Amino acid sequence: MAVRCYSSSILVLISLLLLVTFSNVAEAYGRAKLRPSDCKPRCTYRCSATSHKKPCMFFCQKCCAACLCVPPGVYGNKQVCPCYNSWKTKEGRPKCP
Repeated sequence: MAVRCYSSSILVLISLLLLVTFSNVAEAYGRAKLRPSDCKPRCTYRCSATSHKKPCMFFCQKCCAACLCVPPGVYGNKQVCPCYNSWKTKEGRPKCP
């Protein structure tokens, strides 16, 4: 009986460690849900390399508010945020920067 209890405890411990590890990885890559208050700083960085900061910030914050996710980096990586990536303009171009 003691061996079975010990095995269960180890299994629970390993499961918790994996859960914490994967949640940290998801947060590091932008997959974790942001709070609305996190949108402005993330969008400020996302739009830092463009010469069109005002429209970039407007659309980035709009997309972030709806998706609660901003892709990492200043360009690309949109596959990390499927909601952010799927928004299109009427012309079929990406809405979110």
